[in-house]
Amino acid sequence: MYKITDECVACGTCMSECPNEAIKEGDIYVIDQDICLECGACIDACPTGAIIEE
Repeated sequence: MYKITDECVACGTCMSECPNEAIKEGDIYVIDQDICLECGACIDACPTGAIIEE
């Protein structure tokens, strides 16, 4: 399971890389665990390292 931490700057990079549109906008973004494929594209794309695997 992936989680977006407080280091998120809401830049949108992860959202554009997600093949299943599992990332939702907000003050910090949130990953919808019900549709996340756990492919890792968001982790690779995040410029601040705000996405972690739990």
